[in-house]
Amino acid sequence: MEQAALNPMRMIRLAKVTLNMGAGEAGPKLDKAKKIMAAIAQRKIVVTTTHKRNTFGGAKNKPIGAMVTLRGKDAHEMLTRMLKAAENRLRPSQFDKSGNFSFGVAEYIDIPGVRYDPDVGIMGLDIAVTLERPGFRVRKRMIRPKPIGARQRITKEEAIEWVRETCGVTVSDEE
Repeated sequence: MEQAALNPMRMIRLAKVTLNMGAGEAGPKLDKAKKIMAAIAQRKIVVTTTHKRNTFGGAKNKPIGAMVTLRGKDAHEMLTRMLKAAENRLRPSQFDKSGNFSFGVAEYIDIPGVRYDPDVGIMGLDIAVTLERPGFRVRKRMIRPKPIGARQRITKEEAIEWVRETCGVTVSDEE
């Protein structure tokens, strides 16, 4: 399916790339995660916190990880780097029914342009990619938000095709 021949409202585009690194606890492990994220993204780091108390005694609003959200040109560049770290291979199970996908990088030193830091050690991170079409703002607007119509939603198959064409990624079940 060639996107150039389609209606411009049906064109799929990259909305955002979110990098997430879970530390599990506050302290030196979280500081290391923030340091790595700053080196990778060179953007402001947001500390993620727990949303509710768990049965094992974890307190609410306790810092547990670091994340960065990239949009626009920066998101495209970061997605290219992260896919190279994942060897330009994804599995169909990494795509959800809404057309978004996520994958992990086992060691941050696999990312092109990032050097090993002996103070930090080896840590991995997760990458979540959100795709959208023109008109998706309708569901997020402040006044009269509406659901996205069924024809305007992105399917898993469309997202796989977009990744193959745009990023040159191989999508297969083989490891």
